[in-house]
Amino acid sequence: MDILLVEDNELIGDAVRAHIAADGGRVDWSADIKQATSAIAARSYDCIVLDLRLPDGNGLCFLRRIRKMGETVPVIILTAFDQVTDRLEGMRCGATDYLVKPFSLIELSLRIASVAGDLPPCI
Repeated sequence: MDILLVEDNELIGDAVRAHIAADGGRVDWSADIKQATSAIAARSYDCIVLDLRLPDGNGLCFLRRIRKMGETVPVIILTAFDQVTDRLEGMRCGATDYLVKPFSLIELSLRIASVAGDLPPCI
C-alpha cells in the first residue's frame, strides 16, 4: 500500500513511516504542502495522511484544493484539533476519516486499511 504522509513533526513522521513500513506499506513523507503537491503530481497513492497545521499553510486548504481538482484518494486527517466542530469541518472539506493526536499507530494502520479497502475479512 502506498501512503503519502503530510506531517511536519519529525517524531510523528518517523514513527508513522516505520510502523507502516513494518506492515509492508510504502510511505512518501512530505513535511509541507508544497512537497505534498509535488508528490501527488508525480504518483498516485492509496491513502493520504494529512496534518492540518503545516509550515506553509493549512491542511484543510490543501484538502479543498485537491478535491476541487478531482483527486479522490482517501484522506485521513491526523491532527491535534480535537473539537467536534474541527472534525465536522474536516469531513466537510473532503476528509475520509479524522484521527486526533495523540493516537495509536495500530489504530492509524487499521484506519488506513479501512479507507483504502484493504482490511482482511473479520473472522
